[in-house]
Amino acid sequence: MALTSSCRGVVTFYPSPSTKISKHSSISPHPTCSSSSSTSTTEQSTNNNTTNTHNFSYSRASPSVRWPHLKLHQNYPPPQTHFTHPPPTPPTTTTSVKNESLDENAVKDARGVTHDNDESREVLGRVSRTRGKKMTKLALKRAKDWRERVKFLTDRILGLREDQFVADVLDERPVQMTPTDYCFVVKWVGKESWNRALEVYEWLNLCHWYSPNARMLATVLSILGRANQESLAVEIFTRAEPSVENTVQVYNAMMGVYARNGRFSKVQELLDLMRKKGCEPDLVSFNTLINARLKAGAMAPNLGIELLNEVRRSGLRPDIITYNTLISACSRESNLEEAMKVYKDLEQHNCQPDLWTYNAMISVYGRCRLSGEAEQLFKELESKGFFPDAVTYNSLLYAFAREGNVKKVKEISEEMVKMGFGKDEMTHNTIIHMYGKKGQHELALQLYRDMKLSGRNPDVVTYTVLIDSLGKVDRISDAANVMSEMLDAGVKPTLRTYSALICGYAKAGKRVEAEETFSSMRRSGIRPDHLAYSVMLDIFLRFNETKKAIVLYREMVRDGFSPDHPLYETMLRVLGRENKVEDIGKVVKDMKELCGMNLQAISSILVKAECYDHAAEVLRSAIHDGCELDRENLLSILSSYSLSGRHSEALELLEFLKEHASESNSLLTEALITMLCKVNRLDAALEEYSNTWRFGFFSKSKTMYESLIHSCEENERFAEASQVFSDMRFYNVGPSEYVYRCMVLIYCKMGFPETAHFIADQAEYKGVVFADISIYVDIIETYGRLKLWQKAESFVGSLKQRCVTVDRKIWNALIQAYAASGCYERARAVFNTMMRDGPSPTVDSINGLLQALIVDGRLDELYVVIQELQDMDFKISKSSILLMLDAFAQAGNIFEAKKIYHGMKAAGYLPTMHLYRVMIGLFCKGKRVRDVEAMVSEMEEAGFKPDLSIWNSMLKLYTGIEDYKSTVIVYQKIQEAGLQPDEDTFNTLIIMYCRDRRPEEGLSLMHEMRKLSLEPKLDTYKSLISAAGKQQLLEQAEELFEELRSKGRKLDRSFYHTMMKIYRDSGNHSKAEKLLSMMEEAGVEPSLATMHLLMVSYGSSGQPHEADKVLSNLKETSLNLSTLPYSSVIDAYLKNGDYNIGIQKLMEMQKEGLEPDHRIWTCFIRAASLSQSTSEAIILLNALRDTGFDLPIRLLTERSESLVAEVDLCLEKLIPIEDNAAFNFVNALVDLMWAFELRATASWIFQLAIKKSIYCHDVFRVADKDWGADFRKLSGGSALVGLTLWLDHMQASSLSKFQTFNRQDASLEGYPESPKSVVLITGTAEYNRVSLNSTLKACLWEMGSPFLPCKTRSGLLVAKAHSLRMWLKDSPFCLDLELKDAPSLPELNSMQLIDGCFIRRGLVPAFKDITERLGVVRPKKFARLALLPAEKRDKAIQADIEGGNEKLEKMKRQFKLRRRNTQKLRTKRYVRRAVMSKPGRIR
Repeated sequence: MALTSSCRGVVTFYPSPSTKISKHSSISPHPTCSSSSSTSTTEQSTNNNTTNTHNFSYSRASPSVRWPHLKLHQNYPPPQTHFTHPPPTPPTTTTSVKNESLDENAVKDARGVTHDNDESREVLGRVSRTRGKKMTKLALKRAKDWRERVKFLTDRILGLREDQFVADVLDERPVQMTPTDYCFVVKWVGKESWNRALEVYEWLNLCHWYSPNARMLATVLSILGRANQESLAVEIFTRAEPSVENTVQVYNAMMGVYARNGRFSKVQELLDLMRKKGCEPDLVSFNTLINARLKAGAMAPNLGIELLNEVRRSGLRPDIITYNTLISACSRESNLEEAMKVYKDLEQHNCQPDLWTYNAMISVYGRCRLSGEAEQLFKELESKGFFPDAVTYNSLLYAFAREGNVKKVKEISEEMVKMGFGKDEMTHNTIIHMYGKKGQHELALQLYRDMKLSGRNPDVVTYTVLIDSLGKVDRISDAANVMSEMLDAGVKPTLRTYSALICGYAKAGKRVEAEETFSSMRRSGIRPDHLAYSVMLDIFLRFNETKKAIVLYREMVRDGFSPDHPLYETMLRVLGRENKVEDIGKVVKDMKELCGMNLQAISSILVKAECYDHAAEVLRSAIHDGCELDRENLLSILSSYSLSGRHSEALELLEFLKEHASESNSLLTEALITMLCKVNRLDAALEEYSNTWRFGFFSKSKTMYESLIHSCEENERFAEASQVFSDMRFYNVGPSEYVYRCMVLIYCKMGFPETAHFIADQAEYKGVVFADISIYVDIIETYGRLKLWQKAESFVGSLKQRCVTVDRKIWNALIQAYAASGCYERARAVFNTMMRDGPSPTVDSINGLLQALIVDGRLDELYVVIQELQDMDFKISKSSILLMLDAFAQAGNIFEAKKIYHGMKAAGYLPTMHLYRVMIGLFCKGKRVRDVEAMVSEMEEAGFKPDLSIWNSMLKLYTGIEDYKSTVIVYQKIQEAGLQPDEDTFNTLIIMYCRDRRPEEGLSLMHEMRKLSLEPKLDTYKSLISAAGKQQLLEQAEELFEELRSKGRKLDRSFYHTMMKIYRDSGNHSKAEKLLSMMEEAGVEPSLATMHLLMVSYGSSGQPHEADKVLSNLKETSLNLSTLPYSSVIDAYLKNGDYNIGIQKLMEMQKEGLEPDHRIWTCFIRAASLSQSTSEAIILLNALRDTGFDLPIRLLTERSESLVAEVDLCLEKLIPIEDNAAFNFVNALVDLMWAFELRATASWIFQLAIKKSIYCHDVFRVADKDWGADFRKLSGGSALVGLTLWLDHMQASSLSKFQTFNRQDASLEGYPESPKSVVLITGTAEYNRVSLNSTLKACLWEMGSPFLPCKTRSGLLVAKAHSLRMWLKDSPFCLDLELKDAPSLPELNSMQLIDGCFIRRGLVPAFKDITERLGVVRPKKFARLALLPAEKRDKAIQADIEGGNEKLEKMKRQFKLRRRNTQKLRTKRYVRRAVMSKPGRIR
C-alpha cells in the first residue's frame, strides 16, 4: 500500500455504522467533528500511563440532549461518553519554547466524542450487524434480561475495593452468563477501569470452560487502546492472535491501538499481515489507517485526495466517516485548502455529508479566521436539512472568539440559551480563552467564578486555559493558585496543564518551581510530550544547568521527541560556550540520524549557535554531497573565523569551496575578497578583485565593496579606495552611510576637500543622513590645512542655511581653518558671532584664536588677547598656556618660554610630561646644558621619568657641543631605564662617533641598529662615509657608498662630493674622476661644485694641468662660469709653485670678463703666506694689485693707519657673501702678516674679525672664569695670534691674582678665577693642509709649556692651572708676549709648512731631528733639546736613546729575576706540602 509514512503525529478515530434518527433529520453518525477529533486527539496524549483520570460527563453526546426540541426518547439508560480535554500534540516546529503556551487548537471548542460500542451505535441510529431488523417479544425480553445481568455483574465488579479481586465475584457465579454477556461485562467495566476489565479477561482465560473468541479479544484491545496501554495490548494480541480466527475486527482493534499513538508504520505492518493471512481489510481498516497517518504528522499537499484514492484502489468506497476523519484533520491543522479539496471530492462522489461534516467545516473556517464563511455555512444548515447542535454553536462561537469579537460571542451565547442548549463547559472555556488572549484576565477569572456559581464544574480545559493565560502575562502566582484550586476540586491536571504552568514559571525565570512542577507531572504518571520536554530543556539551558539539560535531552530523544531548530540552536550555543566538543558532536549526530535533518539545515543551526568549527565541517560535508551553498551560513562562519583571528582556516575553507562548489563562484569570490580584507591582505584582495573584471564578473555585493574601501582606508591606499568607489557607483551599487563617511574621510586625507564636499552633498541628496557631524568637521579642517579658508567659509555658510543652529564643532573647525592661514581677524569675527548668537565658545575656540596669532607671527599680541579674554570672564586653560609656550619654544625664545613655565607653576598648573619634553627640547636647541640638567632633575623629583624623546634631545645636545663623554652617559641611562633606542637615538650616536673620529664604533652601532630592523638616515650614512674618509678607512667608506647604491637609495650630489673629497685626500684621483660617470648613471647632474671638487682633487695631487683641462671642458659647455672653477685651477698651480702660470690664468679670467673676487684674493694671499721669500710674496700680491685689489700688498709694505678702516670696509663687504668668504679671507690675511713678522698687524686684524663675529667671541674665555680656548677652524697664523693673545690674557690675570695674594686686603674682584685645569681645544681637522693641533703643539712645546695632550679625547691640550700660572710667571718665553711688527720685512718667510705643521723656519731642523729620532716627547724636554746647538742636541738625543735602551735591558733582567724567584717559591711550597703529607719519612 502506497501510503505516506513520513509523519509522526497522533490522532484517534473510531468509525461506527450509522442509522436514521428521526424523520426530521437524516443524520449519519460520525466519530468526530472538527473539535471532537481535536479533543480526542489530545485525550490519549494526556492520559499516558494513567489509571484513574478524572473524566467529566458530557451529556450532549446523547441525541436526546443534543436535539432537545426533537423530543427523542430511549428505552435504556443513556450511555455516558467520557472524555477529557487535554492539549493537542504540539506542532512539529516551535519558534520559541520560552513563549510556548497552550495551542489554541486544544481549547477552542473541546467537544464530546462517542466511544465505539454497540450501545452508542444503536443510540446514533445505525442498525447493529449482530441484530435482526425486527425483534420478537421473546427477543426483547431476553435482551432486557442480559442487560440486567450485565449491569448487575458490572456494578458488583466496580464496587470492589482495591484489595479485593474480580475472581471473588466471578467465582460465586451470582447469575448465569453467556460468552456474549461476558463480552459486554468486559466492555462496561472497561469504561470505568481498564485494570478491572483486564482482570475479568484474564479470569476468563483461566477458566477451562471458556474458549477465547475474536469479539472478546477485540473488546479488550479497544479498552487497552483507549487507556493508552499499548504494551499490554501488544502482549495480549501477540499471545492470543494465533488461537483466534483471522477476523478483521481483531486486526482493526489492534490497528486502533497503534493509531491512537500515531504509530502509522505499525498500522501498515498489521494491514500487510492481514492480507498475508488472507484476511481482507474492510473500510474500517482503511479508516483506521488513514487516522493513524493523519496523526503521524502534518498533512502534506494533496494528502487527503491521495488517501481517498488509495481506498478506492483497494476496491472500497470511502464513506462519510472517511471524509469526516480527513476534514477533522484539516480542522486541527487549520488547513482550509486541503479541507476544501476533500469536501469537493465528497460532493463529486455523491457521498452525503452529515451534521458532523458541516460542524467540521465550520470549525475549519473558524480556525482559519474566516468567521464570515463559518456563519454563512451555519445559516445554510437548515436549508440542507440539518439542525445545529451544541457542537455547531460552540464551533461558531470559537470562530468569533478567535477573532476577539466579544459582541458576536455574546450574541451566539444568548442564541444558544434561547435554543435551549445553555452555556456548557465548552462554551465557558472558549470565552475564558478569548478573554485571556485579549489580556482581560480579570474578566476571565470572573467568568470562571460565575461558572462555578452557576453549578458548572470547571473541567481540566477550564483550568488549563486560565493557567496558560495567566502565565503568559507573568501572573504566575495567580496561575499557581488556579492550579491549587484545580487539585482541591479533584480535577487531575493533564499534560497540557502542567506544560502551561511550566511555561509560566519559565517565563518568570523561576527554574526551581518549573523543575518541581515537571517532577510532579512525572510522579503523577504523565509522560512529558514535546512541549514539556522543550520548555524544561530551555529552562535548564537558560540557567546554565548543562548537565541536567544533557540528561533531559537524552530522555527526550529516548521518548521519541527531538528539539526544534531554535532549541537545538540554544543547546548548541550553551555547549559551545562551555567547550563541550564531544556533546556537540553527539547532538549533531542526533540531528542527522534521529531528526533526519539535511546537512545544510544542521550547518545553519550550528552557525546560529556560534559553533562555527562544527558548522564548517558540516558545510564541507554538505557541499561534498552536492548541496547548494548557503550565503548567510558561509558569511557567518567566515565572520567568526575573522573575529577570532583564524584567517588561515577561513581561507582554506574558501579554497575548498571554490574547488567543490563552482556554481557559487561569485559568492565565494565576494567572500574571499572580504576575508582577505579582514586579514589585512589588501594586495591579494585587490588582485582577486581585478580578476573579477578580467573574467567578466561584476559583483553588486555591498559587503565586498565596503570591506575593500575600509581596508584601503586602514592601509592608506587612498587611490585604490577611490577606484573601488568609482566602480561601485558605475554598477549602481548604492553606497551605505558608512561608505560615504569613509570616502569623505579618504578624500580629506588625500587633500581633495572639494571632492569630499561633493560626496557629502550627493549623500544628502540621496537621503543619507549622517549620524554625526564629524565628516563636516573633517572637510572644514582639510580646507584649513590647505589654506583654502574661503571654501571652508562658504561650506559653513551652506550648512548654516540648512541647519537651524550650527554646531559648536563646526564653528571651532572654521576658526582652526582661519588659524591655519593666520587670519586672526576673521577667526575673531567667528568668535564674536559665537558669543552673540551661541553656542558659547570653548577652550578650542580660544586656542584657535591664539593659533591664528602664532601662525601670523604675532607672538607679542598673545598676551593682549589673553588679557581681553580674561576681562570677558574666560578662564585661560592649561592647554592655551601650553600652546603659547610651544609657540615661544618653536621660535626659540627661551626667556618667554621660561617666564610662561614659571607662571604656570605659580598658578598651580603642575607640569606634564609634554611640558617637560618641550622645555628640555628648547634648552637643548639653545645648548643650555645647565638648564637641561636642572630640568631633568626637577622632572625626576616630580615623579616623571624621562622618556626616549627627552634622552634623544640630550644626546643631540651633548653631541652638538662635542661633549661625547656625557653623550655616552646619556646612552647608558637609556639602557638602564629599559628603553628601546629608536632611529633618532642610533643616528645621533653614530654621528657622535663620526665627529669624535671613531667611525669603527659608529659602524658597529649601525650593525646593531639593523638587527633591530632600523635603517639609518642618509645623513648618518654621509657622516659615516666622511668620518671613515678622514680616518683613512677608505674600504669602509667605499662599502657604505656602494651599499647605498646597490639598495637603490637616491643619493644627492653631496654623497658624490664627499666621496670625491675622500679620494682626493687619499690620492685616488682616478676614482674621483670615475664618480662623474656614476653620477650620470644615477641621473645626478654634476654641478660646478662637483667640477670644483674634481679640480681641487687634481690640484691636491699635484696635477694642476688636469684641473686646467677640466676648466677647459667647462668653458666648452657654454655655461656661465663663476670664479669658483678658476680659483680651483689657480690654487692648484699656486700650491704646485707655478706662480707664473697662476698669474697667467688670472689674466685669462680677466680677459674673459670675470673680475677677481674673494676666492681669487684668498688663493693669492694664502700662496703668498706660504712662499719661500718676500720677493715671491710681493710678486703674487702685485698681481692682485694689477687686477684692482691692492689691500694685501699695502698691508705688507705700508704702515698707514687708514689701512684699518679699509680692512674694516672690506670685511663689511665680504661678511654677507656665502661660502665663508670673510672667514677664509681673514685667515689668509692673518697668515700672511704672521709669516712676514707683522705680528701687531695680524693681531688687530684678528681682533677686528672677533669684533665683527667673523671669529667666535668665545675663542678664549678667560673673562668667563673658564680660561679655556677654542681655536678650531682657524688657520695656522690665526691660531698662533690667538694663542699669544690668550697666554697674554692669562698672564695678566694670574699676575694680578698673584700680586693680590701678597696684600693683606687682597681682593679678587675684577679678576677671574682660574679653574683647576685649563683646556685648549685644537681639533683634529686640517685647514688648507695645516694641522692646527700639530702647529700649536709645536709652538707650545718649543716654549716648554705645561700643556699635554688629553688622554681621553683627541684634539685637546690640557694643563694644570697652577703649573700654567707658574710657567706664565717664570718662563723666559713669557716675559714679553706683546705682538709687534718687525721694522722691516725679512728676506725669507719666517714660517714654514712641514708635514702639516706651520712652524717657525728656524725650528724646522730641530723639529725634524727630535721627532724623527725620539718621536713625541714632553714639552720641557722638547724645548731643552730645541735650544741646544746641533752638535750638542745630537749628543743629547743619542744619550737619551742609549739611556732608554739600557733602562729597557735592566727592566728585562729584573723581570727574569722576579720570574725565577716566583718559580722557586712555588717549588718550596710544593716540597713542603709533599713532606707534610708524608711525616713518617722524616728522619
